[in-house]
Amino acid sequence: MTLSTHVLDAVAGRPAAGVAVTLEHDGAVVATARTDDDGRVRDLGPLGTGTHRITFDTGGFFAETGRQAFYPEVTVAFTVTDPGAHHHVPLLLSPFAYSTYRGS
Repeated sequence: MTLSTHVLDAVAGRPAAGVAVTLEHDGAVVATARTDDDGRVRDLGPLGTGTHRITFDTGGFFAETGRQAFYPEVTVAFTVTDPGAHHHVPLLLSPFAYSTYRGS
């Protein structure tokens, strides 16, 4: 199974390019990447079963765009139970709020 993500800047109304993303499993970093010009990381690598954490460096992204933000990072914990499924964790982002869901 693989993991992808898509980060959208809700205030600017466009993809959030250049966001640093870190994937952890069992307390260890297993992958790092940055979102592309479309705000995507298309393949953050294979996943095993269990609980994972994906962390987005939102503070760094907003600092690079000259904006202050309340959340320096967003961490989303999720559980993988189906070893054959693709997992997609999108992030809708603004300086003072965020939302996420299990995408397809």
